[in-house]
Amino acid sequence: MTPLDSSGALWNLLEHSRNNCEWKLTVMATSAVARETVFALRRQIAKIEGTLPERLQAPAGAAPVDADVTPRDPTADVTPGDLTIVRRGLAVAPPDAFLRTGAEGLDAALSGGLPKAALSEIHGAATRDAGAVAGFALSLVSLILKQGPRLPVLWIGTAEIFREAGFPYARGLHRLFGIEPEQLLFSEAPRLLDALWTAEEAARMTALAAVILEIRGSPQRLDLTATRRLHARARSAGRPVFLLRQAGEPEPTAAPVRLVLSAAPSAPRETIAGPLAGSIGRPAFTVSIGKSRTALPGQFTLEWNPDERSFEERRAKEGRARQERAANPVAVVSASRRGKNPAPASGAVLAFPTVGSPAAGDQPSPGERAAHRRPRRAG
Repeated sequence: MTPLDSSGALWNLLEHSRNNCEWKLTVMATSAVARETVFALRRQIAKIEGTLPERLQAPAGAAPVDADVTPRDPTADVTPGDLTIVRRGLAVAPPDAFLRTGAEGLDAALSGGLPKAALSEIHGAATRDAGAVAGFALSLVSLILKQGPRLPVLWIGTAEIFREAGFPYARGLHRLFGIEPEQLLFSEAPRLLDALWTAEEAARMTALAAVILEIRGSPQRLDLTATRRLHARARSAGRPVFLLRQAGEPEPTAAPVRLVLSAAPSAPRETIAGPLAGSIGRPAFTVSIGKSRTALPGQFTLEWNPDERSFEERRAKEGRARQERAANPVAVVSASRRGKNPAPASGAVLAFPTVGSPAAGDQPSPGERAAHRRPRRAG
């Protein structure tokens, strides 16, 4: 090979290497732009949803620049590749965005409680659970009325559901939930389509404390589109909408939270001496988290306290009762020690003596009988 040929080959080799480097740089730049675009899209989706806690891996060299980025310790040794943006949807919402039930375990599992301005689904697997589902919904309404203005509540359903499950008892509303009968309004619709329309119109009203829509079975009209409209109206008005599903299959809905309800056996009443055997205590519910954007599936047994108007988890309550008994082992009233002079056993106690048989205490003593037989003094 002549020197001219060798120099030409060397030039071609250098040109090829330069083209390869430019191609690699172009691919790397395109990948970086694609990562930035995907990252921005994912963060925008998280912002739109508003409730989904996501961990979004930041691209290389990115730095936290907005309010959705978790604060980091400036003294920590963190490389740019380790930066992670945590989107905690409702963490940027006001503190009263959640409806706390009072049961610490359930509230912690739901990341603070049920969202107030949202559609929440309360599902009963069988018809026999209709009472438990309705009681739990009324308990949530009681919590809402306890925290805010005492506005009316609208309960919407079809004639079929009211005929099957019945209506709440007025005296029970006030006694167990603190709800006045005139505060609970009912709307009986002839068809499911009318009930959905009424619920959508009521969900946008701020003059109601809450809207309850009760549906039986798994109708086709109750699809993602219908529940999306209800959820959007609830978020716009800042009021909760509770969807009660009776004897239906769990189907996809736009509700961020789905709770599966059933009745739980009531514990005996608590007295100073301990549980009263054979008694019926507070209403109890078995609550399962069927779906949640912020929680894993779990199951809890809650008791409703009608005096405090709050829920309490049964395990936590039993644990506190055991701790109290361990801290105070002495009985409240000491037992009889059976001394030398025990009190005589009491006999039969009658309010009035029977006719013709004076009571034993009314008989005269032997010393008085002789005086009674003496003749009365004359003059």
